Amino acid sequence: MGTIVAVRIPADQFALSETLAAVPDVAFEVERVVAHEDDRVMPFVWALGDETRLGELDDALRADPSVASVEPLADLDGERLYAMEWVDRIRLALRVLVEEEGTILSARGAADGWRLRVLFADHESLSNTFHYCRERGVDLDVERVYQLDRGAERGRFGLTEEQHETLVAAVERGYFDVPRGVSSEELADELGITHQALSERLRRAQKRLAERALDVEADADGDGDEGGETDDRDDRAD
Repeated sequence: MGTIVAVRIPADQFALSETLAAVPDVAFEVERVVAHEDDRVMPFVWALGDETRLGELDDALRADPSVASVEPLADLDGERLYAMEWVDRIRLALRVLVEEEGTILSARGAADGWRLRVLFADHESLSNTFHYCRERGVDLDVERVYQLDRGAERGRFGLTEEQHETLVAAVERGYFDVPRGVSSEELADELGITHQALSERLRRAQKRLAERALDVEADADGDGDEGGETDDRDDRAD
């Protein structure tokens, strides 16, 4: 059974570390990455940032020892797409792609580090990669691990079972349609929870979806009630 893992790795232990140090306000999103033989990877990479900072990027990339070649492909407002060849600090990527035949589903790099989502064919491949990194001093911080089973859809987006159930019901019953196909009171009755519990559950679920989609982390203190009081025990477990 396939296993997906979300990991963090320090910026100085992965490709583009010198670029991120030189232009810390720029972030990178990998569009696609493949291995070329056993000594390099060839990703398509989006650079995101203020246009002024992006102006410094080309020189930083060409001076970065982890980059063997770089070719600009598109220049949009605040975004640039590059084709690159990475040749240094890519042991983790090569291990995943070549040795374990895994897939890097997403990768986002910033000055504070890289966050990757990786698909392995099985848990053994994940374990092999983890031990490989530990033996070579690569600080791999595993944030989440989940199996590709019936719970993968909600696990992938960080939802609890109750939040996933509520969102699915809301979409299917037309709660988000204009005009709404069902009121919040009717939906709460169908789910057997209070109106307040429904509101809190939907708000938290939407927040988690937004965090995953935008690849941001909100302040943990910001997830509490805002002027409301919830007395539903089922919702407090979300």
